[in-house]
Amino acid sequence: MNLIEAIVLGVVQGLTEFLPISSSAHQRIVPALLGWDDPGAAFTAVTQLGTEAAVLIFFRHELWAIATTWVRSLWRPELRSHTDARLGWYLIVATIPIGILGLTFEDQIENGARNLWLVGTVLIVFALVLGYADRHGRHEREIAELSTRDGIAIGLAQSLALIPGVSRSGATMSAGLLLGLQRPAAAKFGFLLAVPAVVASGIFQLEGILSGEEGGDEPFAYVAIATVISFAVGYAAIAWFLRYLAHHSVRLFVIYRVLLGSLVLVLVAAGAIS
Repeated sequence: MNLIEAIVLGVVQGLTEFLPISSSAHQRIVPALLGWDDPGAAFTAVTQLGTEAAVLIFFRHELWAIATTWVRSLWRPELRSHTDARLGWYLIVATIPIGILGLTFEDQIENGARNLWLVGTVLIVFALVLGYADRHGRHEREIAELSTRDGIAIGLAQSLALIPGVSRSGATMSAGLLLGLQRPAAAKFGFLLAVPAVVASGIFQLEGILSGEEGGDEPFAYVAIATVISFAVGYAAIAWFLRYLAHHSVRLFVIYRVLLGSLVLVLVAAGAIS
């Protein structure tokens, strides 16, 4: 990896982490199209720390309210029905599936799941899932109306994002929309839900990079640059996407996913990328 690659991949990570188009797929596709080496699952996991830092800062007031209310509710029963206390439990419960599956299938995720045939196919399939959810969802409920069942369902959907091409944002949005959430509410809960899983994954992979297993000191400098860039771009992407969803459907992203997935499959079949 060189400086140009680090900058480009940092921008790609920041732009695609919060849009329902799969950042992990783009981290695999962009290098392949440009003739670069695959940066690997570890690089993707660590640069996601930058985008999750953007979430932490963008939603700092909401996250602080959830964390403090949840903690206080542990010894103050009257707070347990409060929305923030309930959201704390939902975020914990919804993170369990991806934690278990991520550890169980770590080798497959880092190797076999990055196959471009799979990435292209999954981009198309889950584009159709997102389109269906957006078209048939009731778009009535707010985050405050979530239940434990909803949290578990969205958490299971998030675990599908372990497969490059699914999109964490797309999977959680699809589940939220099918459960009747409004578009901005579905996106916001998905962003909040990503924090514990992505931070844990990034820290886990960071150890390997720091120890030199992922390339040594020079590559780590480039990973750091990409992470900082992903933070700045990601923060802007969150603000734009939430404003966009307040007045638009996700049709644009469905079309983009289908076109990109189709392009990837054609290029792989033609031997232009591998």
